[in-house]
Amino acid sequence: MNVTALTGAGISTDSGIPDYRGPNGLWRRNPENEKLVTYDTYMSDPAIRRRSWSHRRDNPAWRAEPNGAHLALAALPQAWIVTQNIDGLHQRAGSPSERVVELHGNMFGVVCTECDARSTTKEAIERVEAGEDDPRCRVCGGVLKTTTVMFGQSLDSDVLRRAISAAEWCEVFLAIGTSLQVQPAASLTRVAARNGARLIIVNADPTPYDDLADEVIRTPIGEAVPALCAALADGTYRSGD
Repeated sequence: MNVTALTGAGISTDSGIPDYRGPNGLWRRNPENEKLVTYDTYMSDPAIRRRSWSHRRDNPAWRAEPNGAHLALAALPQAWIVTQNIDGLHQRAGSPSERVVELHGNMFGVVCTECDARSTTKEAIERVEAGEDDPRCRVCGGVLKTTTVMFGQSLDSDVLRRAISAAEWCEVFLAIGTSLQVQPAASLTRVAARNGARLIIVNADPTPYDDLADEVIRTPIGEAVPALCAALADGTYRSGD
């Protein structure tokens, strides 16, 4: 059975990485944190950039390990993963990199917003720890940011094309740990359903696409996803099980 999973921040909370909009989410606790990932604010406000670099340095994703949900998806034969996450945990769990589509990029690379010079986030953080609270490009002096897609930036067209293809290809589309509020990622659920896929949403809170789903699962992700993947893998899955 051809399976594509769209994953959001909720799949990584069991790995110790807070989500964004959940009860203990980063933005729920402090709405100001959303400014750290808003492109125009980041580019225009040095204070926000300084806070962003401090936040990157302290991100628990550096220490996180894949959890049972990541491992269960990695064990699904030929599954595609389309993720909104930037933590790289799907690849570390064993999902082949060529079958993981990182819609919003990842946290491990840095790019200059002026000359497009590339380096690593670890290198930039080392500079922060050495006293540069807003490290600039060593080639041209431009503003640096991680290779993630911030609010106000467009997704890479090739990445989005691959994600749409994965949604069109599958027989079962899993939306796991995502509020389905961020576009165009959320619309992939409709793409999959329109192409005949069975849509299963695994999320603690309601989403705008629940009415479109064949099944909505509120069971905690760490329990629901391994059981669901096992049933899909051996052909025993039945809606509502």
